[in-house]
Amino acid sequence: MLEDDRPQAEMMRTWLVEAGHDVQVFVQGKALVRELGRDSYDLVVLDWMLPDIDGIQVLKWIREHVDWPMPVLFVTGKDEEDDIVQALDNGADDYMVKPVKRMEMLARLKAVSRRAIAQDEGQKILEFGVYTVDLTTRAVLLNGQPIELTQKEFDLTVFLFRGAGRVLSRGHILESVWGRSPDLNTRTVDTHVSRIRNKLDLRPEHGWQLKAVYQHGYRLEPVEVPAT
Repeated sequence: MLEDDRPQAEMMRTWLVEAGHDVQVFVQGKALVRELGRDSYDLVVLDWMLPDIDGIQVLKWIREHVDWPMPVLFVTGKDEEDDIVQALDNGADDYMVKPVKRMEMLARLKAVSRRAIAQDEGQKILEFGVYTVDLTTRAVLLNGQPIELTQKEFDLTVFLFRGAGRVLSRGHILESVWGRSPDLNTRTVDTHVSRIRNKLDLRPEHGWQLKAVYQHGYRLEPVEVPAT
């Protein structure tokens, strides 16, 4: 959430936490952009008027650099029709004018998240260089050859490839792939990442490397393979 009005931010954060979301609040646009370059988030709530760069600039950065349809909801005091049109034209999924109501905000967030999931799932075959991921048959191929994976290993593979280039924290991986469970901890992530690295043979010769980021998580990043 990007909101520089602290009482407003705390109110909306409380609503989202009570609805089951994990929330990180930013008061400056540049700080959010830096974090989006390192980690992955399920959705973003943006204010327009900020101390440094404005919400439209942040929105443009998201649409240019985030390679999946991340849901973005504008929550702002700007209520002119031209402002609303500008935000929607630049890629906002929805727009709310302050003051906002709790139930309406949660409903709108649920709706934009549902549309993003439907859009993402509309693509059934994903290509990542020499790797092919078939979401229908839940198969992963390396140079056309199938790789045997468990269900969670497949889910983790898809999550890592879709988040390629960004640092994904262990906690975020755990919640996104396994969901909320008191019986699991981040060692589960480390074990499965190790298996994925070996089974997929992730190495520079195949155009990818999976790096551990100290005290944070993992980053799957593309590697340029020299022409032969």
